[in-house]
Amino acid sequence: MKPLLLRFIIAVLIVMIAGGFVVFSEPDGIPVLNYHQINDVDENMLTVSTEEFETQMVWLKEHGYQTVTASELADALEGKGTLPPRPVLITFDDGYIDNYKCAFPILKKHDMKAIIFLISEYVSLYPNYLTWEQLAEMQTAGVEFGSHTVDHNVLTELSPNSVNHELADSKNVLENRLRRRVEFLAYPCGYTNEDIKARVRAAGYRAAFTVELGNVNPGDDMYELNRVPIFGAMPHTMFRFEGRLRCPRVAAWLERIQRNLIRSGHQSLAEMIPVL
Repeated sequence: MKPLLLRFIIAVLIVMIAGGFVVFSEPDGIPVLNYHQINDVDENMLTVSTEEFETQMVWLKEHGYQTVTASELADALEGKGTLPPRPVLITFDDGYIDNYKCAFPILKKHDMKAIIFLISEYVSLYPNYLTWEQLAEMQTAGVEFGSHTVDHNVLTELSPNSVNHELADSKNVLENRLRRRVEFLAYPCGYTNEDIKARVRAAGYRAAFTVELGNVNPGDDMYELNRVPIFGAMPHTMFRFEGRLRCPRVAAWLERIQRNLIRSGHQSLAEMIPVL
């Protein structure tokens, strides 16, 4: 059998298996959705169009999902509170201005909660990022805010003193300007390790999120919580969205297969692996 044909057959089998899991399986754990930009201008993996975003929010409502705050999720994970049936936490990274212009009106329209992880140094500095005035308006409407560090530097590449600066100074600035405690962190690019997690804890954060695909459950490491990245500018966006919600383990499994194939030099085969 020709190698290309064999690769095609393997890819088809994986699609069939994954499709079966998506249709018939019931996910465990609590999904934490990870968005970045919501607009109709940028066309890249980190940007979901406003129409797609609203379609996804409507899908969540129609399928019984109820949004919770990061504080409510943390309470439940720590055994201090309960969550409604089918809880979901909606998160945004970086603090783009389209979170206010495009996502915020949709969240208000559908009475949905969310948290935005801010790069503190970017607020009111760069035109594509949120302003303190916009943050105040969103906070009054119930949106939570967390830290995405001072400058979005990858923490695993920094000295210990620089890590402490990124964690503590962003927290202090946000708390002083927002007049609220900032208890949650999203790691830039999702990278962390045991030393950094200890520093996050020491800096006074209650929990921290990666970009590792998966749901969260009671007993998980509070400083290495999974999320479900939601990508845009791709075909079959809603199929991928539903697949990640219904079967995050399969989605994570497919991603690992693709990653391992790329690392082992099998790029052409990796490109045939369907990734939800």
